[in-house]
Amino acid sequence: MIGGSELSASRANLMNGAESLVRTLVASGVDVCFTNPGTSEMHFVAALDRVDGMRCVLGLFEGVVTGMADGYGRMADKPASTLLHLGPGLGNGIANLHNAKKAFTPIVNIVGEHATYHIEYDAPLTADIEGIARPVSGWVKTSRSARDVAADGAAAVAASMGPPGQIATLILPANTAWDESDGPAAAIAAAPLPGPDPDAVREAAKALTSGRETLIHMSGRVLRADTLEIAGKIAAKTGCRLSCQTSNGRWQRGAGRVAIERIQYPVDIALKQLASVEHIVLLGAKVPVAFFAYPNKPSVLIPEGCAVHRLADIGDDHHAVLSALCDELDAWSARPAIQDSKRPEFATGALTPEAVAQALGRLIPENAIIADESVTAGRGFMPFTVGSAPHDWLALTGGSIGLGLPYATGAAIACPDRKVICTEGDGSGMYTLQALWTQAREGCNVVNIIFANRSYAILRHELTNVGAENPGRKAIDMLTLDRPELDWVALAKGMGVPGVRVDSAETFNDALARAIAEPGPQLIEAWMA
Repeated sequence: MIGGSELSASRANLMNGAESLVRTLVASGVDVCFTNPGTSEMHFVAALDRVDGMRCVLGLFEGVVTGMADGYGRMADKPASTLLHLGPGLGNGIANLHNAKKAFTPIVNIVGEHATYHIEYDAPLTADIEGIARPVSGWVKTSRSARDVAADGAAAVAASMGPPGQIATLILPANTAWDESDGPAAAIAAAPLPGPDPDAVREAAKALTSGRETLIHMSGRVLRADTLEIAGKIAAKTGCRLSCQTSNGRWQRGAGRVAIERIQYPVDIALKQLASVEHIVLLGAKVPVAFFAYPNKPSVLIPEGCAVHRLADIGDDHHAVLSALCDELDAWSARPAIQDSKRPEFATGALTPEAVAQALGRLIPENAIIADESVTAGRGFMPFTVGSAPHDWLALTGGSIGLGLPYATGAAIACPDRKVICTEGDGSGMYTLQALWTQAREGCNVVNIIFANRSYAILRHELTNVGAENPGRKAIDMLTLDRPELDWVALAKGMGVPGVRVDSAETFNDALARAIAEPGPQLIEAWMA
């Protein structure tokens, strides 16, 4: 017979499914949870309070939550978890999960669900959560009981880290969170990165020594400084060109690193960049294609007759692959072209995108992170920042706007000792401006530059590019952000972030220097000429 004190101790040692999941996540190296929870997730919320080692970060909109998880994963090289409320909460976060999927960011995406026995009653929030999650997830599973939750959580972490990195969505019915579990599960090792394919290495080496113009086109982990240095040796040995995709998850650039071309967004410019290429070697990248179809313009941007050689996929071990190619070419003694330190002078006069680029190129601090969603205004940034202090450049990989402010926030939480500079359009910034509130609450070290051109400027250009002629007032009204004009300084102040509006190159230069020097979040509304 069990005495009263023994029974109380036994009950105190019981662990529900939610706590077993949180303890499993922490044991698996997941120590940040970005969240916007609801009723079904309350036991998970309570478990977060009971378990040491998990930092919880609140976002005021699910698109902010998923965008923060994207920025965090890109910089931490490991997943954060999210916590979203049922199908509608997941739906609100889909756009930035789409971007994270295209960046191959590891995320453990936890979505609450009604209790298993409640689903049949079709309550108002009932939804096909697996169906919503599947298009943006590489792994999807619904836990069936509290005793399954911990093992499912360990599997989700391992799946998220499987090459090349992916979103693993774990759906957590409410009763699997509150029922008794068997305790936490052991961490599961992620699958190793595949190594080089000897035949692909030999084929690439043959193309590189053919005497024809050859381009190594790259994305993924090859864009880290150490691997780019090997690519630079190969370029020095063979005379090939090096390029990356228009949008990449993380690209290490700046003085002291190997500089490479970025294929440009405008189709006509990209076609000129690639016009003379006879061989293209793909390393973690796809054949360059246009973002959209345009009348009388090609979708595929390489010249007709250009030979395509696939050296490695996005999830392969790029360092090992390039090392094998360097062996094949006997290129280890070649000296790569290293980018010199080269900072542009400040501009004066009107505040233009070029003036902003010059200030940015001059003032980027050592080891900064640039979280770019400048869309139209930032297309010319690359030449002005190529010789800046070494930095990481994060890009809008999936094309779904509203990522800049959230992923800057997530990057700052992953790397609190580094300055983050977010370059953001005013239209795209309005999708997820709630991220400013999280920056203020968490004390994130982010400088937010808002390009205030009072329009969806990229769409004004696209109206012409797709051949839509003579737009009238109705069409123009759909692309402008006036009547009333947005006041980003007031919006930032309302969320606890100090801001300033500037309208000349001189005032922008001063504001950017001050913001970089100050700790915590800052906002500059760049009122463009």
